[in-house]
Amino acid sequence: MKKVSFKEMKKGTKEDYLFLDKHEKEFASKTADRLLKFMSGLTETLKGYQVSRLEHSLQSATRAYNNGESEEMIVAALLHDIGDELAPMNHSEYAAAILKPYVSERTHWIIEKHGEFQMFYYAHHLGGDKNKRDKYKNHKYYQDTIDFCEKYDQNSFDPNFKSLPLDFFKPLVKKIFSRKPYSLL
Repeated sequence: MKKVSFKEMKKGTKEDYLFLDKHEKEFASKTADRLLKFMSGLTETLKGYQVSRLEHSLQSATRAYNNGESEEMIVAALLHDIGDELAPMNHSEYAAAILKPYVSERTHWIIEKHGEFQMFYYAHHLGGDKNKRDKYKNHKYYQDTIDFCEKYDQNSFDPNFKSLPLDFFKPLVKKIFSRKPYSLL
């Protein structure tokens, strides 16, 4: 297989970068497939929860779908905790970074901040500040994030909930991740 000529990026040629750009575009076009494959493997859970990470995500997305949310928000609900496995201390920011090029500023902000907003439901039980989210009270997406947590996240740990299967959401994920990135618009 052909390879670039450089060992240091600063010594790369235009031809090298055109060659890499082609491969990077092809790789990026398969992001949805990689995300869906990763999601399908989230069948384990943190000890103590009644549902797997995948089931929590499916419940969140199903609730968003049933509530008539936009395709973008349904996909965001599906992927909102994708960072739990690899970035448990900042899972919200991780998920938001994955979504950022393909979703609106509003959706990105909601996903990025949902972890802090979720603390409302439990932080006081652990000696923390359940009202940590109040520092964002004047932000234009403050109430939207409260609504996301209330409607789609905090209530999606129910082993008796009938969620839609991951296959149902595949076309939506592929559609959102095939968009031209917002940064290029």
